[in-house]
Amino acid sequence: QVQVVESGGGLVQPGGSLRLSCAASGSRFSIYTMDWWRQAPGKQRELVATIISSGSTNYADSVKGRFTISRDNAKNTVYLQMNSLKPEDTAVYYCKARWVYDYWGQGTQVTVSS
Repeated sequence: QVQVVESGGGLVQPGGSLRLSCAASGSRFSIYTMDWWRQAPGKQRELVATIISSGSTNYADSVKGRFTISRDNAKNTVYLQMNSLKPEDTAVYYCKARWVYDYWGQGTQVTVSS
C-alpha cells in the first residue's frame, strides 16, 4: 500500500504562482510514475502532468509553458510548480502514484481569483 499526501494549495490571484507538493510512501518511490490531475466543479477529472522514473515529463496542452512537474527521489516527493495562474486553473488537484496499482491522494484545493 502506497500512501499519497498532497499539500500546498490555496488562494492566489490571477498571474500568481503556487507550488504543490506530493509525498508518497514506499522504498520504491524512484520507479513510481507520478501524475498530477485536477477536477474543477462540474467537470471531469483531467490529467495535468506526468513524470516517470527517468525524469521525462508530459503536460496537458492547457498548462504547457506555465506548469512544471519535478521529483526529488531522496524526499519521496513530486512537485508541481504553477506559474501565470488563470481562473480556469481553479480545481482540486490530485496526485497519483502508479506502481503495480494506482494510488490517489486526497486532493488539495487551488483557487485562482482576484
